[in-house]
Amino acid sequence: MFFIVQCGLGAATAWWVASAVLHHNRPFFAPVTAMISLGMSFGQRLRRVTEVMIGVAVGVFVGDVFVHFFGSGYWQIVVVVVLAMSVAALLGAGMLLITQAGVQSVIVTTLVAGSGQAFTRWLDAVVGGVVALLFTLVAPAAPLRRPRQQAALVVHEIGEILADTARSLRNHDSDLASATLSRARESESLLDEARALSAEGIAVVRLSPFRRRHLPGVQAIADLLEPLDRAIRNLRVLVRRAAIATWREEAVPTAYLHLLDALAETSEDISRELGERRLPTNARVGLQRIGEASAVIDKSAGLSGEVMRAQIRSMVVDLLMLTGVPHDEAIEMVPESMSTGPHDD
Repeated sequence: MFFIVQCGLGAATAWWVASAVLHHNRPFFAPVTAMISLGMSFGQRLRRVTEVMIGVAVGVFVGDVFVHFFGSGYWQIVVVVVLAMSVAALLGAGMLLITQAGVQSVIVTTLVAGSGQAFTRWLDAVVGGVVALLFTLVAPAAPLRRPRQQAALVVHEIGEILADTARSLRNHDSDLASATLSRARESESLLDEARALSAEGIAVVRLSPFRRRHLPGVQAIADLLEPLDRAIRNLRVLVRRAAIATWREEAVPTAYLHLLDALAETSEDISRELGERRLPTNARVGLQRIGEASAVIDKSAGLSGEVMRAQIRSMVVDLLMLTGVPHDEAIEMVPESMSTGPHDD
């Protein structure tokens, strides 16, 4: 609903500026450009608004100039589209900008300009783009909330994958193990979305005077992306080894399964606190306990079990960093491994 209302207000504002301030007759391209630019998802919105604005302006300008001298027709459409898209490409534009340049040049070529409008339509497009850009800066779509929510979603996914991994090992469920492995591999897309939202949030709060006070909070979420990335990588290795253990019917010590359960539960706690806009410091004690328990080597464990234990220890460090613990201190909170006799039951 926010985007719909913003598009409506942006279109009306662009029309008013072009008609009432610049005195252009029927400034069609002003509201159209504003709507196309604002009708975007939150991720990378600022960059895409700029691309659309430039693309539309280039297409309209090329079309206006060409139609003024050569008129409109079949061959004119071919030439105008090629010219507009070529100019956009020469400007180093992305596919979105190049496409918009071509689309708008076609519209200009096929719509006959009214009296005195020969070279004003490209200016209307610029007006619409500038209005859209201002709306993006003045009323950004929650630059602090969305990155934090996405980070919480990533940690929640980690917790669920860990829980399913433990379940597949307990039940010797190879189908669940395979499905969990696929889910772990797909979790990278959630992290990519978090990166995009974080980058967009930082760009918005840096450019908008109304949101600049949120920069420390947005930057704090951006700083979580590195340990989150490492946690996802370690998770994939862990789940892959768990799947191998399930396929080969390798026994995994019960103590190691308890570690997975505890880490899954703690991940959910971290996700919940991040979603509530708090630094998840309450999870530090639980993570430290998991780190201490993971130092105990069960001699009955095979290769898969030991690989999983090592990955759990690495993930404890990663998640400790999510709670605000520096890297070196997080490593110190996970004791060195020590051997013990088999205690699986």
